[in-house]
Amino acid sequence: MSRRVWSLLSLCALACAPDAPGAARVGDRGTDVPGAPAEPQAASQENAAAPRGPRVVFMGTSLTAGLGLPGPEDAWPARLAELADSAGLPLQAVNAGVSGDTSAGGLRRLEWILREPLDVLVVELGANDGLRGQDPDATADNLRRIVRGTRERYPGARVLLCAMEAPPNMGDAYTERFRAIFPEVARETGAELVPFLLDGVAGIPALNQDDGMHPTPEGHRRMAANAWPSLESVVRAWWAEHSPT
Repeated sequence: MSRRVWSLLSLCALACAPDAPGAARVGDRGTDVPGAPAEPQAASQENAAAPRGPRVVFMGTSLTAGLGLPGPEDAWPARLAELADSAGLPLQAVNAGVSGDTSAGGLRRLEWILREPLDVLVVELGANDGLRGQDPDATADNLRRIVRGTRERYPGARVLLCAMEAPPNMGDAYTERFRAIFPEVARETGAELVPFLLDGVAGIPALNQDDGMHPTPEGHRRMAANAWPSLESVVRAWWAEHSPT
């Protein structure tokens, strides 16, 4: 299966997957999200209890929620926390992924996300916008408002924006315009751009579940590896600022 075909199928799953038990869980043992997001919690018990490190919140779709995985500890936010620990840069990972979410949905629940202080917001939104043929300008505006709204509430917060792809059946003009909005928004807002999260995962059967659409635990490890260089620089800067001199 080509990467482009896989991407289309994957995007369909991201938008159409129901909020079934386990589809969008957050917290140490997992909290189902039947329609409204649950209270954000740390992605692992160890991180939840950690007294040190930046609080990193992951806002996203079923990719972030970990649809189909054995548990939230297998999703890429928790894997990123492991990479951070290995690098001596511990962080508190909070998984706020919701299956089927869009940029507009993320913007609507931003106030809920920001009820608790955060140091870093990682935004994985847009894939479902592309599947539904959302106007790229509207998606870009939603993403800008998410970044700016976060900064208004927490001026010192850093925001990472994950680049996403639109399905190829939307036509070259649409997919190219859609792809361009992520670096545009990052440049305009000063957000850190994370390269395409599924690079090296899309279209590889061994890294995807039986549905051929959602990554396996190993696929999520690869996703974490894709995102880590961008997050590492942000977390390292946080530690440089907050470490005792």
